[in-house]
Amino acid sequence: MEKSKMINSLVYQGYTASIHYSPADEVFFGKVIGINDLVTFEGTSVEALKQGMKEAVEDYIETCKELGKSPDRTYKGVFNIRVSSDLHKKIALLASQYDVTLNDFVKSVLQYASSHQEINAEVFGER
Repeated sequence: MEKSKMINSLVYQGYTASIHYSPADEVFFGKVIGINDLVTFEGTSVEALKQGMKEAVEDYIETCKELGKSPDRTYKGVFNIRVSSDLHKKIALLASQYDVTLNDFVKSVLQYASSHQEINAEVFGER
């Protein structure tokens, strides 16, 4: 499996944006994630990028208020995941050893991973 790495990101008022740099254009650009619409911004310096995100987020929130809609994407709490049959068997057996359902086992592992950044880096090969 190809090594993954954590994305470069900025956070403003609880909104996260993925950040990239275009050497051809010599500009940083970002995209706000976890919302219902496409909101992008750019800047030629880190400070300009941060200001661009601030303006983009504030404008988006104001626009959503005017339209009477929620800016945040709604998550149902249900998703499918594909794993190998060997992994499926291993985690099903492990869950049964703890006398929990497979669903509760996976939920617990995801909750643990989401609150331990160093574990996430370790799992994805960052050191």
